[in-house]
Parts: sequence; structure tokens; C-alpha cells
Amino acid sequence: PPRQISMGAVMEIDAATRRSLELTRTITGERKGSLLDAIDRTITGAGARALQSYLAAPLTDLDAINTRLSRVQCFVDEPNLRALMREQLKAAPDMERALARLSVDRGGPRDLAMIRDGLTQSEIIRAQIQSNENAVHVLDEPLKSLKQKPDLAALQDCLHLALVPEPPFMTRDGGFIEKRYSNKLDQLRTLRDESRRLIASLQTKYQKDTGIDKLKISFNNVLGYFIEVTAKHGDRLMVTDEDGSNPYVHRQTLASVMRFTTPDLAELERDISSAAEKSLAIEQEIFSELVSLVMTLAEPIGAVARTLSTLDVSSALAALAADFDYTRPVIDDSLAFTLEDARHPVVENALRRQSKQFVPNDCDLGPAQRLWLLTGPNMAGKSTFLRQNALIAILAQIGSFVPATSAHIGLIDRLFSRVGASDDLARGRSTFMVEMVETAAILNQATERSLVILDEIGRGTATFDGLSIAWACVENLHEVNKCRALFATHYHELTSLTSSLSSLSCHSMQVKEWKGDIIFMHAVVPGTADRSYGIHVGKLAGLPPAVITRAEEILKLLQSGEQSGALARLADDLPLFTAMADNPQKSLGPTELEKKLSEITPDTLTPKEALEHLYELKSIIKEDKP
Repeated sequence: PPRQISMGAVMEIDAATRRSLELTRTITGERKGSLLDAIDRTITGAGARALQSYLAAPLTDLDAINTRLSRVQCFVDEPNLRALMREQLKAAPDMERALARLSVDRGGPRDLAMIRDGLTQSEIIRAQIQSNENAVHVLDEPLKSLKQKPDLAALQDCLHLALVPEPPFMTRDGGFIEKRYSNKLDQLRTLRDESRRLIASLQTKYQKDTGIDKLKISFNNVLGYFIEVTAKHGDRLMVTDEDGSNPYVHRQTLASVMRFTTPDLAELERDISSAAEKSLAIEQEIFSELVSLVMTLAEPIGAVARTLSTLDVSSALAALAADFDYTRPVIDDSLAFTLEDARHPVVENALRRQSKQFVPNDCDLGPAQRLWLLTGPNMAGKSTFLRQNALIAILAQIGSFVPATSAHIGLIDRLFSRVGASDDLARGRSTFMVEMVETAAILNQATERSLVILDEIGRGTATFDGLSIAWACVENLHEVNKCRALFATHYHELTSLTSSLSSLSCHSMQVKEWKGDIIFMHAVVPGTADRSYGIHVGKLAGLPPAVITRAEEILKLLQSGEQSGALARLADDLPLFTAMADNPQKSLGPTELEKKLSEITPDTLTPKEALEHLYELKSIIKEDKP
């Protein structure tokens, strides 16, 4: 049944933050690519649901968090126990789902078998934990939950006696009650399943009684079961006894045979025809009794099921930590947020499949620098860095190890993320309006214990409007909210705030320039970025060469310090569009020289062919010259 959770016991995460961080679903609605997909190593369906509920409600109770972390630590330190546990969990059915179906009269015999097998597996798992001295103390609470009380043990024995090993899903299929559980049911089944033997036995009796060796019992859809003898023997069965009675009742006379019945044969026929119906009715009655018995013990059964799902999550998170070299975070009631060599769990998972390495980064949002202003070019990894810190905070407070070499996190009461932009046309809200609504929620609700990540605030409006809003937001986060925050921006003017805001620290994404190109190092370093490299990103995206050239010219003019007259000159002088009008193909697409070069495969050319291509390329260049 649903369980009410106090809001004070869990980290508050609003819908916009859940969506932007892609906790259980990506922006496109897919599970693949989400945090849940990246960390899910659970074996059972109940474990998978438990892990999803963990992500939906990270804890803020220190004792509860550290209890979960200790369980994960136990399975990390005991790989053999972890392997045995996960192997046994594979055989543990989903008791929660079975119990839910039975509680609303939607269950069947297979659900009862799932309860039976789940209780059996819980005993095996308990014995495994009990045999490990190092795990007994840490897993003390699960051990207590798995220890069966007498009534549960009695239920388990009853289900083992009552049910066949592999019962059908539906009661109407029958055959799910074990032999020797009900004498009446066994008799009916014997009658149903051994009707041929019973008929043959009765036929032998009649042959002896009458002395007619060729007497036989047959069946058709009109008469049912009947005794058949040749016509010459028919008179013998018509003779009455001295008391006037005759057990053989004439039914039909044909040319060569006569047919009879007896009270015993008629009764046997009735029993055979109703045996299947009666046996199914008895099985359904027994099923109802077993369901009632299970439902009286629903609470302890549910407790065992939840314990198995908890062990599944703990061992799964331990397997994740072992595979990806995660570390146990230190969680306390301070305001620290210090990560060393932290990594994005989802991106790292994707890169590993491509045999690539993720570039780790440090983050320290301590009291001295609780607000980081992050600058740097697009594509350099700002958004990834922002998200990875938020995701690590969530992982830590669900009781998981985290992707870092060390982590010290003071409890976070609320997590806010405003990363990415999209409109909400159905509600009449533009991209910028959505951005402002989400930002307003952050500024109005964030506390000293909150973690906030903001990306490109103010970019959806005019430059000076956007800069003004971003400036005011930084000041509010620092002076009013006083929360731990990461603020990514392209407004380099904001870096001047370090002189007036004591806890503001500037960092940037490292970039290297080489032969006119830039190389993104994906490393966060102290200091500010001097350029945004937006034109270079446009070049990487495939903007036409003429557009790139013109953009570079405009940028130089705007940065020359003559902005007052620059805009007027730009409006009067439109060389890009003049060139496009004169030769649009040349401006927008690859040149003939570029096409020819792309067709050449140097490794397959002979020396003569290479020389011929060289002369051809020279002729193309001459033709292109004015």
C-alpha cells in the first residue's frame, strides 16, 4: 500500500529540476540515457522499483543515509557475499506484485506460488548473510526482517503442501493443487483421470456375472455409456430374477446388437461427467482459503519483500561502485560540498562503451567560495559539469557511492536546476518566460542548505536586459539565499562581482588553441575565460564558410571599441549577401575545387594519376580567378 513520507525527511526536487537532470527519463521521454539507466544494476523487479523510488526521494536523515551507505560498503568489501546474494535474488519472485494482485482479487495460483518461493528464497538469503561474520552486524536489520515468525513459516509449509511446483496463472485452468492435499479432490481426480480403468473394471464384472465374454461397455453422444451384447445374448439380459428385479435396463435394439444400462453404470457416468467440474470447484475453494490465509499475513510478507528489494538495491549499488571505482561520500550536517576528481555518471557510462575516458574535475563550494561563476565556450562541458555535481549530490543522499576519488557533502535540503531551455506553447509561455518562472522559483525557495545550478540565465532576451537579470540573480544568490550554487554564463562582465561578493569564485573551462583551431580540454580551472569561441562552434556545426568569414569580420569591428558607428557601417555594407547574390552556389556550398579534392583517394593513385589530378586542380584554380 502507499506509504506517506514526510517532506522534511527527503530532499525536495521540483518537476523542472527532475526533468533537466534526467533522473529517470531523458528530455525525450526515454529511459536510456537517464541517471536511472546508468546506475541500475538491480536483479529483481521490486529492486528496480525501489531504486527508482530512492531517486525520486533522496534522504535528508543522516542516520538513514549512513545506514544505506554502510550496507553498500558491506557488499563492496565482501565480493563473494555480493555474488552469492545476486545469484539468489535471481530466483526471488516479485512478492510485492503478487501480494498486490491477490489483495484486489486479480491474482491466481501463480501468485500464491510466488509468495511461497519468495519466502523460501528469503530463508536461503538470510542463511547466507548469517554465515558471513563481517556482514552480520551491518545487515542486522535485514536479518531481523527476514527471520520468519512461526505464522509465516506455517504459511510457507502450507503453500508447499498445497501447490504444485509450477501452477498455472488462472484458477480456471485447474490442476494447481498438489496430490494428497484433499482426499475428496483426489477421489474426483481419480474418477476423472482413470475413467477408462473404471469402465474396464465394470465391464469385466458384468462379463463374469452374465457369462457373456463378448459383452462390452461402449459410449456415444446419444446414449452415453451403455452395455452392448450380440442379439443372440440379449435375451439373457432381459430375464428377471426370482424377486422380479433385473439390474439390466434395455436401452436400444439394433439389427445385430442390443444395448443395456445398469444403475451402477448410470451412476458412474454421472460421476465421470461431473468429476472435472467438481474437482475445479474444490480447487477454487482451496485457492480462496489460501488467499485469505495469505492476506491475514500481508504485512509481514510485505516486510520480507521490501527487505529483499533493499538488499537488491544495496548489492546493485555495490556492483556499480566496484565496476566504476565509485567512492563512499562523507555526509554530515555541515555546509560543505567538496568533490575531488568527480565524474558525470551518465556520460562516463556512455564513454566507457566507446572505450573513452571521462575528464574528472574538482568542485569545492565551501563557505569561503559557496558560489562559483563558470565561464567558457560552448561545447567545452559547462552543462555537463553543472549536472554532474547535482547528480552526485542525489546519489550521495540516496545512500550510493559516488563517481569521485573523495566526496564531502553537507546535507542538502533542496536541489534546484535550471539547465537548458524550452518553450511551453500550450500554456502560452515563451522560452524566456519559462526560464524566468523557473529562476523565480529558485530565488524564492532556495535556503542556506540548498544546492542550485543555473546555466545561461538571461540569454533569452536582449543583451543588456539579460546581463542585468543575471547580475541581480548572482547578487541575490550570494546575499539573500546564501546557498551553494554553480552559475554558468557567457556574460564575462559578471566576473567583476568578485570584488564585492566575498564568497564568489570565478572558474572557467580550459581551452587550448592550436593552428587556428581550439581544443576543448573539458577541465575546470580557476579564473575567467577571455573569449566565448562561438564562431568556432558555428564552424564545427557546419555554417557556410562565407557566413563564418563575415561573422569574424563583424566580431572584429564590434570589438574594436567603435561600437557607436560600427552598427551603422554594418547596415550599409553587406558584402556577405552581395556575394551570395552574385554566386550563391559558391557562397553556400563547397567549391568545385573542394568537390574534386573530396573525390580523390590518394592511397589508390598511381604516380601518373596523381600528376594528372594535380594539373586538373591547377586548371580549376585558374578558372576561379577573376
